[in-house]
Amino acid sequence: MHFDAIGRVPGDPILGLIEAYGADPRPGKFDLGVGVYKDAQGLTPILESVKQAEQRLVDRQATKTYIGGHGDAQFGRLINELVLGADSPLIAENRAGATQTPGGTGALRLSADFIAQCLPGRGVWLSNPTWPIHETIFATAGVKVSQYPYVGADNRLDIEAMLATLDQAPKGDVVVLHACCHNPTGFDLSHDQWRQVLEVVRKRDLLPLIDFAYQGFGEGLEQDAWAVRLFAQALPEVLVSSSCSKNFGLYCDRTGALIICAGDAGKLLDVRSQLANLARNLWSTPPDHGAAVVATILGDAQLKRLWADEVQAMRLRIAQLRSGLLDALEPHGLRERFAHIGVQRGMFSYTGLTPEQVRQLRERHSVYMVGTGRANVAGIDATRLDRLAEAIADVCR
Repeated sequence: MHFDAIGRVPGDPILGLIEAYGADPRPGKFDLGVGVYKDAQGLTPILESVKQAEQRLVDRQATKTYIGGHGDAQFGRLINELVLGADSPLIAENRAGATQTPGGTGALRLSADFIAQCLPGRGVWLSNPTWPIHETIFATAGVKVSQYPYVGADNRLDIEAMLATLDQAPKGDVVVLHACCHNPTGFDLSHDQWRQVLEVVRKRDLLPLIDFAYQGFGEGLEQDAWAVRLFAQALPEVLVSSSCSKNFGLYCDRTGALIICAGDAGKLLDVRSQLANLARNLWSTPPDHGAAVVATILGDAQLKRLWADEVQAMRLRIAQLRSGLLDALEPHGLRERFAHIGVQRGMFSYTGLTPEQVRQLRERHSVYMVGTGRANVAGIDATRLDRLAEAIADVCR
């Protein structure tokens, strides 16, 4: 038979946590694995700004026709401004353009195919650790993947090792950088450290691909874009993968963009023509709904203010959960050991727990997180911080 030689591959470990969590009959379980924001009720809510935008679309939308290879033009213009700044000289000079993609993952896959086909021979450098899908996305596209150190065995950011490794990268290679809320560690670079990375990137003539999946979840919508704008203004060519999954809560609507910053308007058109051709063979045209929602929100001053307030509320809640967990760990003598949780930013924390401790948390206390010790802080129930701290203390004895 045709399929006889086809074997079975293991399932995604993070998605497997969903199944294991769902099958666990014990009350009071914790889902700290899958990277979605949850509110105080443990739900991933639809933002009020999104609901209002969707109602407007129901009332006003006149067609469901295709939206073209680069997607919704208004969405592209507004996401460009959100990421690069409305007053960006790149936008004024027509040197930056957004191609709509199915989520941030789609933007990364489009960038991988672009590198493979338009920049042949270039390798891609990923942080160690990084989001696991990064490696498979680029490897599947046939791009050589290498790693630069980021967080060491002591669970600390190792900027010296990062810079030293990138300083040896072949000229012209691509380096993937996390703009903020590093996934999976939560450790972000300081402004001075970003400037140091920029100098190495410039010296080695590396092409930065900045993964910007959590705008607004670190320090704020404008603050989180600082590194992206620094690189875009300092270098002639930059790629940016932008996601609307987290900050708009549009997880299932798969809304994102690959933003290209080029040396001049003509070269931008050249690159965008290649992206449209590549996208045609990946998904033809992107889905409309999420982009229409984002464009409706960003294009209306009142809705945009409401949305910005909602993003701020999510960010502050995550920060409060971090400090609350440290407070709960203090009676167990563990506050200093886990002090890094308060330094990290965004949804994720590299807790420093070992795979064995993670296993014990799951088996003894129904606490589910990734085997590396990465926890989704946004999944913590604020009313049960003491219970979570007790479980962590138990496996740390």
